Amino acid sequence: MSIQFTNVLSDNIKVLQELFSLDNTFVVRRVQSTGGLSCAVFFFDGMVNNTAINESVIRPLVHAPQGQMTAQAVAESILQINDCKVVPDLDAMLSALLYGDTVVLVDGDDCPIVVNTKGFALRSPSEPDNEKVLRGPREGFTESFMTNLSMLRRRVNDPRLTCSFARYAGKTNTVVCVCWLKGVTPPALVYEMQRRIQKISLDGILDANYVSECVRDAPGSPFPTLGTTERPDVAVSRLLEGRVIVLTDGSPVALSAPCILQECFQANDDYYIAVRQAVVSRALRVAGFALSIIIPALYVALLSFHQELLPTRLLLAIAAAQKGVPLPVFWEILLLLLVFETLKEAGTRTPSVMGSTMSIVGGLVLGQAAVSARFLSAPAVIIVAIAAVTGLTVPKLQSAALVLRFSLLAASTVAGLYGLIFGLALMIAHLCTLRSFDTPYLLNLIPRVHPETADTWLRSPWRDMPRRRFLAHSEDDV
Repeated sequence: MSIQFTNVLSDNIKVLQELFSLDNTFVVRRVQSTGGLSCAVFFFDGMVNNTAINESVIRPLVHAPQGQMTAQAVAESILQINDCKVVPDLDAMLSALLYGDTVVLVDGDDCPIVVNTKGFALRSPSEPDNEKVLRGPREGFTESFMTNLSMLRRRVNDPRLTCSFARYAGKTNTVVCVCWLKGVTPPALVYEMQRRIQKISLDGILDANYVSECVRDAPGSPFPTLGTTERPDVAVSRLLEGRVIVLTDGSPVALSAPCILQECFQANDDYYIAVRQAVVSRALRVAGFALSIIIPALYVALLSFHQELLPTRLLLAIAAAQKGVPLPVFWEILLLLLVFETLKEAGTRTPSVMGSTMSIVGGLVLGQAAVSARFLSAPAVIIVAIAAVTGLTVPKLQSAALVLRFSLLAASTVAGLYGLIFGLALMIAHLCTLRSFDTPYLLNLIPRVHPETADTWLRSPWRDMPRRRFLAHSEDDV
């Protein structure tokens, strides 16, 4: 969309009026000063702060003592607002106008003045629903781009914090910001992130996930290779580790790179509570993820191929519970897993007042009715319930847990424990091949990959982590 301005104010007004002729929110305000200065003010109703326009733009223009003036002179000596500048680039001017700024045109000058008068409605910062903590800060990112940046700067009071802006994506013209700490973040990592973002060729970016899908490594892997968070304290902690943070205008989600498997088992308040409590909590998360993907497949493998490995009493109890059940063990587990995923999806999409009630009541009623009707066995319900509950301990790996749970179940159905072990071996091999921005995905978890780390599978005290060991190429590793 290209337009051309001249030195005649009336012609410039016609250009903008024709461009937005069908938009009823576009406002044009002619201003004639007492000294003979002729100007025009343009803005979109509902996107601006009307008080700022009236007090800091229109009133000074009306009382301007001089007549003919240049746009630069008006911006420097007439307008009484902290952020106003002459923008010769008309495409940049249009982007600012559409984003809530006010444009001032002066008769006799073809350069527009852009005044920061944004005033659209914003959501106040609140604790993210999916990242609640027992102790610690309660703030969360919002959809406001500059508000999110202010939260980062308030916590990192260091001039080395650098923010690089750019606009991408066709019709939405969305602003994407890359943040990093000079001297802490490797320059090669910053360059690689900026290079991948510049290659985005979408028609629009409405959320951070649009950016994530375009820049992440191994997009077909169920494991996340790009970190996400809605909490500014988590984003700052990753900046201090030498990572890059990417903020997207209109999205409360911040992306971080590189991402490693270790951070998927970390909770937000691991470092806000006692070390021993955090150690137990993290160990439970690791065990929960392992149980979530293994226990359904292990149950099927033992009952179908390796019944001799079960204690006699346990085997007799399971056989008694399965008496009269028409479905094989595999189909019992598969059906229950599908029902659980359906209930979880329905609970997520249902309004919050009804969602939790529907999930609990639906699970209890369906499970009890299926067991009473001898359609399913009670041990199968217990196994799936354990897998479902333990899978919720690691929210960041729910997608991976879902894929692995069904994959290992299929492998154990075909080859028993041998299939289960083979499936786990393939999973570990896949994890070993994953990299996030040239960083091994299993960094800090395998001693041979990085032997000098302390905070790995378990939470370590701060006194045992005097140096930054996340990235080996950081200039400042203290």
